[in-house]
Amino acid sequence: MEEKTKADVVFKEFWRQNERFADLFNTVIFNGKEVIRPENLSEMDTDVSGTIEMKDYKETLTRARDVVKKTAYGVEFVVMGVENQEKVHYAMPLRTMIYDSLGYLKEYKEITSSRKKDRSLETQAEFLSKMKKEDRLHPIISLTIYYGENAWDGPYCLKDMVVEMPPEIEVVFSDYKMNLLEVRDSGKYLFNNRDVEVVFDITRKTFAGNIEEIRQKYEHEKLSSEMLSVIGKMTGSKEIMEMGNNKEVDSMCTALEKLKQQGIEEGKKEGIEQGKKEGIEEGKLTIIKNLLVSGMSQEKIKTAAGVTEEEIKQAQREL
Repeated sequence: MEEKTKADVVFKEFWRQNERFADLFNTVIFNGKEVIRPENLSEMDTDVSGTIEMKDYKETLTRARDVVKKTAYGVEFVVMGVENQEKVHYAMPLRTMIYDSLGYLKEYKEITSSRKKDRSLETQAEFLSKMKKEDRLHPIISLTIYYGENAWDGPYCLKDMVVEMPPEIEVVFSDYKMNLLEVRDSGKYLFNNRDVEVVFDITRKTFAGNIEEIRQKYEHEKLSSEMLSVIGKMTGSKEIMEMGNNKEVDSMCTALEKLKQQGIEEGKKEGIEQGKKEGIEEGKLTIIKNLLVSGMSQEKIKTAAGVTEEEIKQAQREL
């Protein structure tokens, strides 16, 4: 839990900067068009908890988003939220829909709360909904940043989570699309903010194992402790995370050495585990061969050694 909380803080602090946040949404959501301007962004409360009430039902949902900002757009404003996701989540569209719904519910309750003392609710419909006919909610746009090393194989929309529907049902089904950015596939975007571009590019190249390419491109580039922390978390490098935690500002050269060393250590570990596995398999085959030579039947060997018929056949082929 402590590790997850630490990661949440790292990402929240990084995306809290308006220039990065604006470039993220302009590039991924608005296809490179400058719709969001950094100077127009302001922070919002990330707590979207709410109580859902019906006639005989009441439930309080406690939810907090990672980063939420709003921006002036014309005479109104748009609400934007970022969710950071390390692992594939097979209910992410539903989870995002709930976050957005709670955001709308929160604003609705703010409106209805202000109407309690308002005597201008004239019609039965207005009195019932506690809203005037001209009251409007503000749009919410959510973006999930998935920084896992493996490709996202989860759903992209609510429809992907629903059983196969016949055409007559599908045509009236209300789908809910999730905006998803896979860091491992972020090379198709052209980010203007240098921090965002560098963090995504180094993470992407690390996943692909292109350490030498990172060296050639970033060897002498200075990185802030904040960027090191984000890169370290995204790539799973505790060493680089530690560099960021210690508030070191270093060239990428040092970070690359740590990534390289991490790769060597992981390779050694995998090699040892593979060696153990191969040793166990070889030992099992030797036992089966000895039992076969002794004249024991295959059925008794399966029971005595706890092996499969295929393993016995393999041992017979090697005799």
